[in-house]
This record gives sequence, structure tokens and C-alpha cells, in this order.
Amino acid sequence: MPTTYIKTRASNENGVNGASLDVPAIVRDVIDNVRSKGDAAVRSFSEKFDKWSPKSFKLSKEDIASIIARVPKQTVDDILTVQDNVRTFALAQRKTLVDLEMEIRPGVHLGQKNIPISSVGAYIPGGRYPLLASAHMTIVTAKAAGVKRVIACTPPIRGEIPPATVAAAHFAGADEIWILGGVQAIAAMAIGTETVAKVDFIAGPGNPFVAEAKRQLFGEIGIDLPAGPTEILIVADEKADPVTVATDILSQAEHGPDTPSVVITNSKKVGEETLVEINKQLKILPTADIAGVSWSRLGEIVVVDSLDEAYKLADVYASEHVQILTENPREALEKMSNYGALFLGKETCVSYGDKCIGTNHVLPTKGAARFTGGLWVGKYLKTCTYQHVTSEKESGELGLLCGRAARAENFEGHARSGDLRAHKYLGMQFEWLS
Repeated sequence: MPTTYIKTRASNENGVNGASLDVPAIVRDVIDNVRSKGDAAVRSFSEKFDKWSPKSFKLSKEDIASIIARVPKQTVDDILTVQDNVRTFALAQRKTLVDLEMEIRPGVHLGQKNIPISSVGAYIPGGRYPLLASAHMTIVTAKAAGVKRVIACTPPIRGEIPPATVAAAHFAGADEIWILGGVQAIAAMAIGTETVAKVDFIAGPGNPFVAEAKRQLFGEIGIDLPAGPTEILIVADEKADPVTVATDILSQAEHGPDTPSVVITNSKKVGEETLVEINKQLKILPTADIAGVSWSRLGEIVVVDSLDEAYKLADVYASEHVQILTENPREALEKMSNYGALFLGKETCVSYGDKCIGTNHVLPTKGAARFTGGLWVGKYLKTCTYQHVTSEKESGELGLLCGRAARAENFEGHARSGDLRAHKYLGMQFEWLS
């Protein structure tokens, strides 16, 4: 049976209403203004885009305490539990990154050190939803890596400070919390202003403007990864429950109207029943106004001959979240290589990764899983090498080798650095030294 589509994407993928904005130009203008005008530009754009212009964008210790006091105890307890999960996994990851030193030849020592980045900006999106989970993923992981200074920026939501997000940032270990969003927040952290001290690295998801700001500023600062809209792909076999497939697809489609949601199955029956169930659930889902648009535009149900074909096709998509609803889900670990994160078996769902299980939810999108993984503790570390030659004889031998290797590339200055050691430690004579 050839590959068939029970549902395909809509032809218009450029925008919900077909409208387009020159996102790079808008972002460039904001960055240029922040670079030249500092705090004044930040305030102006915050007023323009968020209708937000407090006396200070930075929360004081007293502000933070007062805001957290408004958060329900159960929410605080849940934040602490989730952060403990994230911290436990991040610290375990950190232990796998070890410093090393080896003596490659007698007296020739080579080594590496994993050095934490000094300062990090954590962007915690707001907009449609208060994404406090992003505080866990960006700040807790940075602190587990040993980052000394973490500044958190999150936008107001409909003109109000999001208390649970502030609580999450505080308990995660943020050294500063700013109620500031959008491109102006990214630019302020990356460039620095009169009141915002520049950071070395920015992490966290965001809307297309935030993603573009990170892209344009990359090189001036480091970034975790360029990220687009959330994606989900489910591989389902003939025994998969269509209700589960539909529910889990819609769990991600509600992120926004631009979320690709794909089901690949070797069962036409499962595919057809999943489509019926999705349409049924959209009639009662409170976020159907968003999820329904996303599913209509970017949803797909694909039927293939076998699970092997399903895994191969899933690797072509290289989706951010890949959920495996099959009888033997762990075979995907051997048969797949392109994914942001795998979610194995019917007891596991993508929402666990998004909200609470402990792995990081800042993941590659738009096919980037072909060449990178997601945010993890290692992203906050610089693996730096060092060399120490303690043997004069070996230094001389290296000098001879360096001279030959450098002259093969016409680098005479490099060659003479080697010559000098060969002269000093082996007594070799060179015309330029006479």
C-alpha cells in the first residue's frame, strides 16, 4: 500500500488570515533603537507593544515577596516539585560532563575544563498563556550548570504582572526578575542599557519576534537555539487508542494557530478514527478556537505500510516532540535519530515534558532536530581546552613538527615559533636565527 493521507495541510500556510509582516525589519528597528537610546527605547516599545510602563521594570525583593504571597499554596508546592524534577535531571546531566587531562606524550599535557557561562538572560513568554514552566527549564538548568548571574524577563499579561511566573522565576534561582517582554527585553539583555547589565547568553522560547531577535543578536551573545512554533508528531500502530492520539495531538495544537500536528500510522482504521475523534473533541475543547485553526491548517494524518516506514518518515519531519504510541515504543530509540524529544508509550505524553516530568521543553523546531538537540545543562557550559608542555625534549620535537606543518601552509611566522623551541631545546640551527 502506498503512503496515503487521510488529512493533509491546508494550502495557505503563510498566516491565519493570509497577512504577512516583515518580522526581520520590525525586529531590526527595535534592536537599533535600544542600541542607540537604551532605556528610553525599551520603555517606548514596552508602552507601544505591551501597554506597560511602570516606574521600574525590575522587581524589588519586596515586590517579589508581595507577588508570591498572592500565589495559591498548591501552585507554589507544584512549582517546587516540578523544579526539583528539572534540577535532579539537570544535575545528573552535569555529572556526565567531566573535566579531563591526559599526557598524550611524555611531558605533553592536554586537557579540558567545562566552565559555566558568567551571565544568562532567561526569557519566559507570556502573551496568550503564562508559561511559568519556561522558568523551570531556563533558570533551574542554568543554575545547575553553575551560572552565577541569571536575569529573568517575562512580559505582563493584559497589563498585569503574572504572579505564578514570578514565583517560578524566584524559586528557580533568578538573581533579577524584570517584567519586560518582547524584542525590547531580548535587546536590553543582549546589548545592555543604563539599568540592564548585558548578559552573555539568552535562553528561552518566544513568539516569532522574540525568535528573530535572538537570531539577529546571535554572535553578539550566545543563544540556546532558534525556535519556531511548537510541533508534535505521533507514531501510532494498529493497537493505538484513537482517543489518546486525538487528545495528545490537540494538547499541542492549542499552543497557537501555527502548530504543525502530524499523525503517522500503519493502520488506516486508527487514522480514520483519530480524525473523527479530533473533530469530536474540538467541539468541547475550551481552546478549540486556537487548536482548531492549527489543526485545520497544519494537521496531517498519514498512513504508511509499516512501522519501519513510519519511523523513516518521522525522521524526515524531524519534529520537536515525537510521541510513540506503539506496542514496543522503545524500538524508536534504535530506529529514529531526528527528534527534539521522544515520548515513549501510552503512559507518557508530550504535556509531561512541557510541564512537569523534568526533561527540558526548550527544543529544536523547523527541522533543526536534524543537527541539534534542545536546551540542557551543557548549553550553559563552555568546554575549553588547555595545553601544557613540561618536557624540553618534547617541546623541541613538537617545534620541528610545527615548523614543517606550518611551512606546508606557507605560515612562516607559525613555523618560526616552532623553530625557536627546536633551537633552544634540541640545538637545531635555522638560518633566520643566525
